[in-house]
Amino acid sequence: MELNELRIQLDQIDREMVSLFERRMRVCEDVARWKAENGRPILDASREKEKLQSVAQQLPEDLQEYGMSLYSLMMELSRSSQTRLLGHEKDLTHAIQSAIDHTTPLFPPSAMVACQGVEGAYSQQAAEKLFRHPHVMYFSNFEAVFAAIEKGLCRYGVIPLENSTAGSVNMVYDLMMRHNFRIVRSVRLKVDHNLLAKSGVKLEDIREVYSHEQAINQCSAFLQAHPEIRVVRCANTAEAARMVSQSDRRDIAALSSRACAELYGLQNLAPSCQNQGNNYTRFICISRELEIYPGADRTSLMVVLPHRPGSLYKLLSRFYALGINLNKLESRPLPDRDFEFMFYFDLDTSVYSPQFLQLMGELDTVCESFTYLGSYSEVI
Repeated sequence: MELNELRIQLDQIDREMVSLFERRMRVCEDVARWKAENGRPILDASREKEKLQSVAQQLPEDLQEYGMSLYSLMMELSRSSQTRLLGHEKDLTHAIQSAIDHTTPLFPPSAMVACQGVEGAYSQQAAEKLFRHPHVMYFSNFEAVFAAIEKGLCRYGVIPLENSTAGSVNMVYDLMMRHNFRIVRSVRLKVDHNLLAKSGVKLEDIREVYSHEQAINQCSAFLQAHPEIRVVRCANTAEAARMVSQSDRRDIAALSSRACAELYGLQNLAPSCQNQGNNYTRFICISRELEIYPGADRTSLMVVLPHRPGSLYKLLSRFYALGINLNKLESRPLPDRDFEFMFYFDLDTSVYSPQFLQLMGELDTVCESFTYLGSYSEVI
């Protein structure tokens, strides 16, 4: 049989399938109305399980997995359609709409901002990119920044989330599971690491270099080229520069920013010594209250899914069905739960779109639990 003849057959089958799909979705709408009138939930897990088993039994063995995948997706689409049809309002969608209505139209030019590290830290530089006149309060670690937001000591906090070359800051993701906060904005900052030492010191004199673990990873090629230099990790790149400036030793250096060279009176022995010139760190600006400023086109979620096959697929299929693009997916192990994970999502969707509000109303039907972290825009 010729290819064109086979394609004609496929086209005919597809026309029949499209017609049957429409009929199925309309019947599902009728089912949704009946459930609403009789106080029944949209999801009937036992019915879906029986249906999938029935589908598998009706297919040849080599097609059973394909058939179950197809019907699982159709059931997700049906539930999405039913939720939209019934217009179920959730507390979360009310909170989001209230934040949109009550957040001031302009991002504040000045605020009390919590940052990890000391003066000159990259977090401070990110804060200065977000706010025209930030009043920065420094804390020794990331957990203290989260605590300052929860307690209302600072209105905002600025913390690094991921780097274009070294990847995610795992400690921050772990802390995000333990603290209450909202993301109100994000910013990408060009990161430029330099080997800073006291005036008059030469590169061949250096025996130890201090810096944050992320900066050390980002400068791994430079450090490998100098195996005689011992690497010492510390809490912050700016703190490393301050330690070098205050020390009496002349055989130590710091991997830090050009701003810290000027701030702490150090000379630059090796400018831009990171592995890649295109080195950016993404910082998030967090607050205790939900604030959604105009133009918010990115949403962040933390999700815990049932520990069974297909759970992540079902959630991703819901994004696909609503036409929502996924910018980031990160997983972190859940404390006290063996081989189970929290999933972090960045979604590319306008907070004003009906698809976004529909998703927010549907998430609890496919997740064991989830946390809405906020909707915001990113400063580049």
